[in-house]
Amino acid sequence: MQKLSLAVASAIALTAAAAHAPAHAEDIQIAVAGPITGSNAASGEQFKHGAEQAVADINAQGGVLGKKLALSVGDDACDPKQAVAVANQLASKGVVFIDGHYCSGSTIPASAVYAEASVLMITPSASNPALTDEAFRKKWTNVYRVCGRDDDQGPTAGKYIVEHFKGKKVAILDDHSAFGKGITDQVRKTINAGGIKEVVDDSVTVGDKDFTALISKLKQAGVEMIYFGGYPTEAGLLVRQSHDQGLKAVLMGGDSTQTDEFWSITGAVGEGTLFTFPPDPERQATSQAVIEEFKKGGYTPEGYTLYSYAAVQVFAQAAEKAKSVKLDELVKVLHSNTFDTVIGPIKYDEKGDITAGGYVVWHWANGKATEL
Repeated sequence: MQKLSLAVASAIALTAAAAHAPAHAEDIQIAVAGPITGSNAASGEQFKHGAEQAVADINAQGGVLGKKLALSVGDDACDPKQAVAVANQLASKGVVFIDGHYCSGSTIPASAVYAEASVLMITPSASNPALTDEAFRKKWTNVYRVCGRDDDQGPTAGKYIVEHFKGKKVAILDDHSAFGKGITDQVRKTINAGGIKEVVDDSVTVGDKDFTALISKLKQAGVEMIYFGGYPTEAGLLVRQSHDQGLKAVLMGGDSTQTDEFWSITGAVGEGTLFTFPPDPERQATSQAVIEEFKKGGYTPEGYTLYSYAAVQVFAQAAEKAKSVKLDELVKVLHSNTFDTVIGPIKYDEKGDITAGGYVVWHWANGKATEL
């Protein structure tokens, strides 16, 4: 892939800012990348908190290979072009590991830059199957996740809908994004196979604020259950405006619906909203000490915070086992070892996907996201 010029990168207003004290030449340069600004900034903050705490904890224990980790932060705003720009910028800086990105639509193009630069990338959240499928097809070795895939997440949601909403009128909506379309395709396939045919199949546009016409369409169709593949801002607005317009339909979303940003939009009318997310890491015995460290600093980890932390852990453990931070050496141990992380043990298949974990159903209750 052709590198972006510095002028183009600057025009996109992209920066990779140091998250800690100035790095020394002997430090190991790593980065966390995601939507630090934009409509998904709350999730970007989760990434940042997770990576910063992991770096602080690892450095306090002696670092990696006797060196300190130096963390940079890349802001892609969940925009594919910005993601490519920040990926080029971080690669040119000599970063050897990326904890990110967040949105699948940004992670996929960024992964190509990292592949060319031989930079390891472990995403805490990007779940579109094409990310690892295409990397494997192209024989890239740098792409991994610590989360599951939408061909697991979508069927999990679809099976729940079939079990609990059989005989109800169901609508399927997406937001045109790689994540949104990918997961709704899987949900649609699963509910259709289970005997449910959606009565409305439509899309929204990211950034839209007024869903009056769409909600009127849903009301006319008598919709009782909405599956929405998209991000928390639009999901929250759909729930809020549906309530205001008298549409009493349950909304179910994907893993992005877990963030407090969703509840800040809906308030009490978000009660009962369903979503899929990996099993609650706070139930893991391995997470308790780290969670306490977060809370001591005045932060309660939510969403993908601990998954971001785990991505850094995998890199650090792989580097120690490989005795190197070079991609070729890291790959040799990534596929042949199990890594102990704050979210539990992680082992990889040949594509860089986790071999266990997957997704379960959660809901919003009393202003808190809770695993069912």
